[in-house]
Amino acid sequence: MNFRNLLMWGLIVLLSVGLFNLFQNPNKPDAQVNKIAFSKFLQEVDNGRVMEVQIQGDNINGVLSDGSKFNTYSPNYPGLVEKLSEKNVSIVASPVEDKMPSLLGVLLSWFPMLLLIGVWIFFMRQMQGGRGGAMGFGRSKAKLLTEAQGKITFNDVAGIDEAKEEVEEIIEFLKDPKKFRRLGGKIPKGALLIGPPGTGKTLLAKAIAGEADVPFFTISGSDFVEMFVGVGASRVRDMFEQGKKHAPCIIFVDEIDAVGRSRGAGLGGGNDEREQTLNQLLVEMDGFDTNEGVILIAATNRPDVLDPALLRPGRFDRQVVVPNPDILGREAILKVHIKKISTGPDVKLRTIARGTPGFSGADLANLVNESALLAARKNKRVVTMSDVEEAKDKVMMGAERRSMVMNEEEKKLTAYHEGGHAIVALNEKASDPIHKATIIPRGRALGMVMRLPERDQLSVTREKMYSDIAVAMGGRIAEELIFGHDKVTSGASSDIDMATKMAKNMVTRYGMSKELGPIAYGENEDEVFLGRQITRQQHMSEETAKKVDLEVKKIVNTSYERAKQVLTEKIDDLHKLAKALLVYETLTGDEIRDLILKNIQPTKLSKKEEEADDKVSSAIDSIGLKPKPAL
Repeated sequence: MNFRNLLMWGLIVLLSVGLFNLFQNPNKPDAQVNKIAFSKFLQEVDNGRVMEVQIQGDNINGVLSDGSKFNTYSPNYPGLVEKLSEKNVSIVASPVEDKMPSLLGVLLSWFPMLLLIGVWIFFMRQMQGGRGGAMGFGRSKAKLLTEAQGKITFNDVAGIDEAKEEVEEIIEFLKDPKKFRRLGGKIPKGALLIGPPGTGKTLLAKAIAGEADVPFFTISGSDFVEMFVGVGASRVRDMFEQGKKHAPCIIFVDEIDAVGRSRGAGLGGGNDEREQTLNQLLVEMDGFDTNEGVILIAATNRPDVLDPALLRPGRFDRQVVVPNPDILGREAILKVHIKKISTGPDVKLRTIARGTPGFSGADLANLVNESALLAARKNKRVVTMSDVEEAKDKVMMGAERRSMVMNEEEKKLTAYHEGGHAIVALNEKASDPIHKATIIPRGRALGMVMRLPERDQLSVTREKMYSDIAVAMGGRIAEELIFGHDKVTSGASSDIDMATKMAKNMVTRYGMSKELGPIAYGENEDEVFLGRQITRQQHMSEETAKKVDLEVKKIVNTSYERAKQVLTEKIDDLHKLAKALLVYETLTGDEIRDLILKNIQPTKLSKKEEEADDKVSSAIDSIGLKPKPAL
């Protein structure tokens, strides 16, 4: 709550308290009016001091000869009027009804109570979760999308053509059902969008909402889960009731794994809130009550934990896989996002798409945005290819940490470490081409050799795995060869970890060990799921586990020796590359290949020359001139 809202509520409370006190204390008689006894009033009349009286029922108000006002109550006294007339007292009489409260008076008197009732109703509406105000716990939180502003269509969704075709058919069915019913086809009851995070599942649902001419309800899976048992099930029922009223319509449930996890996985029995909600969802999707015209579209990136009853045909008739895009898909996605920024003529989308394997749609959108931010930071009018490359390095490897203090010995060690990786990668035929090598700290790494595949890899060969392990060992071996056994550092910990995991997968999952054969010895331990972890059985004996460890060690040691042999033979190339990295700090793959294979030195400026050039450029720019290009 911000300060303005707090101030407003404070004023409302103060006003309410003031009004309550005002109406609880009605107007009292004037402070100058004296309340006297009736006997004294008669004495004053006899003494001739009463000048004027106003009689209203039994109440008498008057004025004495000295100008003071008085008030008294009259019993049923006979002859009072005659007595006042004898003393020449001015008499004003009015009926009792004149002082009866009017309608406005009644409303004013009831105003405090009405105010309190209104405030109570307001707070009850605010505290309740469901739409419908007080007592609306069980009402669905599904939002009906009808606004046309910010509308997303299929033109805004790229790189997932197969998924678009699947859902396009559903929309076409809703628009023209006769086309399909002519052949006996039925409208699908549900479609499940499955894919890694950032591939565009929610965006695809928004595009469906933009393309469909039918009501579109959207809700998150977590909106069903509440503290009270039965609330989620009630919301599911209410959601489908709304859908039936607006049929034909589409209901989109985002992150359905929040409510659709496998039943019986917990430890407390099946009477918890989540299972109650799932049971109601299963009944509504495929129960005795028909939901004709209500199509349920759900999205998840965890299909492995969903209940099998939820995935069967009749509930989710279609399971639409939304994968990470290939090179053509990445290019199409980049075309969509690049429209939103100003780019120079040197920006080649195909080159960017080729250099971003494994990127999701969200990663590519982030890449385009980062390049625009970098260009704006440099006061450029358009985004150039260099900005995109810099943004790609930032996204892939992390931001540069040039402010980190490294002494010359650490820089030298880092240069030889990264040089070891690069030399082994150049001499391994199955290794991916080197994209860039740097000794500038990025992210959590002091340096990095980045390799990019020439095409999208759908599977990995045994040769490729051995090469990758050898490249990973190259950094540690270079440290040992140059600085000695005792000067080896902890910088290779991530390399060793990667090599060990890959070797273990080769033995236990890929069947690439001659000793153990094509048998799976390990369980998939990528995701932790409580119910499955407790009942997990070990399918490996102690003897087999020893053999697995020996085979893993054998694979790593074999690759280690291969990398050691390469670096021993190419020690001169290692020295050459390390010196170049110390001078230039960052080298591209082409520059490394030219240096090692053709002995061509990089043509770009060294670090010191760049710093000097920056100083000159800034000084010239400050007076409005530009430096002349070098001849």
